[in-house]
Amino acid sequence: MVKKKICIVEDDSDLREALGLMIQYTQNYELCGSFRNSEEVLMNISTLSPDAVLMDINLPGESGIICVRKIKSKLPQILILMCTSYEDEDKIFASLQEGATGYILKTEGPAKIINALDELFEGGSPMSGSIARKVVASFCNLENKKLVSEGLTVREQEILDLLSKGLMNKEVAAILEISQGTVRKHIQNIYTKLHVNTRVEAVNIYLKR
Repeated sequence: MVKKKICIVEDDSDLREALGLMIQYTQNYELCGSFRNSEEVLMNISTLSPDAVLMDINLPGESGIICVRKIKSKLPQILILMCTSYEDEDKIFASLQEGATGYILKTEGPAKIINALDELFEGGSPMSGSIARKVVASFCNLENKKLVSEGLTVREQEILDLLSKGLMNKEVAAILEISQGTVRKHIQNIYTKLHVNTRVEAVNIYLKR
């Protein structure tokens, strides 16, 4: 069986060595290069032609995110797995937008990093549990923003959310401390903006998003 070639980009020398040893002791992978910064890997990656790169973000000089962009523009077939300590959404999405296929935290440990590589080559997009949750939450927020873009006010969204939980008009009015007449008026506005005629249709649109 031909082993997949893995390249490491990590500025911490101890961790870089540990990751390299971990890869060398697996049956499916071989280490073809190990670098401390973006400049070094970009100078050598065309010659090495790895199948995948384990990429840190916080590197001296150019960040790992910029390095991902440059690698993918030069060799788009290479798979890139971010292996970092950062959990903030900006870095997660910037990495994925630039072409990374997976995002795993260094704290996951050797076995899970190898499992992530396995998943990568099986066609998956491996992510640490906490990272996956942030991605899902971000998409949920994006869908809520779509409702705003369709013209629903914050109050209308609140009412639609309560309706989706099966509450009656008088219960919605009590929770929001408004009159039932005001609730009915908001509901009619929701119907108009979502181009529906019934509560069920409006709630279905809300739940799908």
